[in-house]
Amino acid sequence: MKDMRSPLNRVRGLGSAKTGTRDFWIQRLTAAANVPLALFLIALLVALTGADYATVRSYLGNPLVAIPMLLLVLSGTWHMRIGMQVILEDYVHNEGPKVVSLALNNFLSAVVAIAGVYAILKIGIRS
Repeated sequence: MKDMRSPLNRVRGLGSAKTGTRDFWIQRLTAAANVPLALFLIALLVALTGADYATVRSYLGNPLVAIPMLLLVLSGTWHMRIGMQVILEDYVHNEGPKVVSLALNNFLSAVVAIAGVYAILKIGIRS
């Protein structure tokens, strides 16, 4: 049997969109990237425990600190978006709420990413 879809689903064109593996691999890639980046963040927080604002600002002004922090924000929010998308697609069964939920997921993930990048750049770049 080549095609396991029912005749009705063949007529409707319902079947594999052939994009599931892409999201699967991107989520695994971002998860792998988040591990060393999160360890970097933990080490940074330990190093800056008790530090004043000027010290934190000088650390984030260093590109060797700011770039991994930016990568963590971007990778983390991308990973979050894909994970939430999978949950919504699996558990929200009505099309209307599903479309709204997926759109809100994309919008809120973008807001979180932009806010995180802005915060790091605002603290790290001296005016």
